[in-house]
Amino acid sequence: MLSPAVPGGGWEMQTVTLIPGDGIGPEISAAVMKIFEAAKAPIRWEERNVTAIKGPGGRWMIPPDAKESMDRSKIGLKGPLKTPIAAGHPSMNLLLRKTFDLYANVRPCVSIEGYKTPYTDVNLVTIRENTEGEYSGIEHVIVDGVVQSIKLITEEASRRIAEYAFEYARNNQRTSVTAVHKANIMRMSDGLFLRKCREVAENYKDIKFTEMYLDTVCLNMVQDPTQFDVLVMPNLYGDILSDLCAGLIGGLGVTPSGNIGANGVAIFESVHGTAPDIAGMDLANPTALLLSAVMMLRHMGLHDHGNKIQVACFDTIRDKKVLTKDLGGNSKCSSLQMRFAVASRIWNEAAVTELLWEPESPPI
Repeated sequence: MLSPAVPGGGWEMQTVTLIPGDGIGPEISAAVMKIFEAAKAPIRWEERNVTAIKGPGGRWMIPPDAKESMDRSKIGLKGPLKTPIAAGHPSMNLLLRKTFDLYANVRPCVSIEGYKTPYTDVNLVTIRENTEGEYSGIEHVIVDGVVQSIKLITEEASRRIAEYAFEYARNNQRTSVTAVHKANIMRMSDGLFLRKCREVAENYKDIKFTEMYLDTVCLNMVQDPTQFDVLVMPNLYGDILSDLCAGLIGGLGVTPSGNIGANGVAIFESVHGTAPDIAGMDLANPTALLLSAVMMLRHMGLHDHGNKIQVACFDTIRDKKVLTKDLGGNSKCSSLQMRFAVASRIWNEAAVTELLWEPESPPI
């Protein structure tokens, strides 16, 4: 999805559906909007709240105005959402994925200079099938005390996520794709997923293809994450492994995430929690949502704006003068946001052409 330049200079304004979320969501969303304004990013925000409602027949659905906004804009930015603890109430994240067929979750994990972790040169991407597997929601009681949960794996979804992973690797100058599975135990379900990955790999001879058991990946990942490049996997494995990889670079507070869907729809999000214990206290760290918004800009073809904001973010963290508590400082969210904004404004006035991260590939 490209944002065309306006004749005579500048960029055409594009609408993005903003879902602030719950807890600290509104605070970090407001911070991102102010940073985008400082960077002169050509984005018009259309804010929508998302709370599940019951539609015809008692089926859970997102509010019509939120769906209509996403149908128009095709692009969304989402803060963290809570799931009310109530019988039958769905996960809002899962409901959004199903509503818009957001079949690929993409999480780049790249070490941040100046933010010390036990690992210094992580540079990998997890690509998770986002619509089926153990998260299909097919569960029932067989007899009292015995519950069956069905893992759904389909040929179509497996092929689609494999194709996305290889296209991503090719478009972003990545050299290898690793399929993560447990086909030695779940021979039919994971076996089908692995077979589709192998078939797709035949069409991408320029990309090295490997396959590895999930437990082996976890072991090797914490020993030496540099051996991995792009990893593709079914839903549950991706949920676990993507969080493990986030831990290598400092946690979910600095990890961006994007959900790519069919028909050009994509929602980018922070994947940390709502942190209700610090909500409204100006203590939240907006970095994860900001870097997710950078992914969004690149997805929209606004690479220069994305690069400027990312440079501003990384420079601020490396400078270490203004950091929130989770990053090792004692500053407020508003102070960090202001620092990001000032740096973004400076970089906006300078010519920033160096690409620090690869542009996100368009949906296939």
